[in-house]
Amino acid sequence: MTAADRDHERLERLAAPLLARPGVDWGRMFGTIGLRLRGKVFAVAVDSGGLMAKVPATRADELEAAGQAEWMVMAGRPRREWVVVGADATDSDWSALLDESHRYLDEITP
Repeated sequence: MTAADRDHERLERLAAPLLARPGVDWGRMFGTIGLRLRGKVFAVAVDSGGLMAKVPATRADELEAAGQAEWMVMAGRPRREWVVVGADATDSDWSALLDESHRYLDEITP
């Protein structure tokens, strides 16, 4: 089993409470399966390891400054509002980020 497989299994396990909420299901993004709300993905386990989640840009700055996450970089550019928390973060850290990301997307997605 690869690290990416372990992280996806971890995401599946931690996603259970979120999947009980209205409008939350699984969907495709960046060639992988992620959690989405009303059709918009808000979190995925990334191939390089860790959890990628959507948060406000100012929050992404805070998480990076605190050393808790890094901006998601694709094609040499940081992706606006997307951060990655490493596989070495605790389940509690992942769950907190999942909840935060869900709340944010719920606020901005009709």
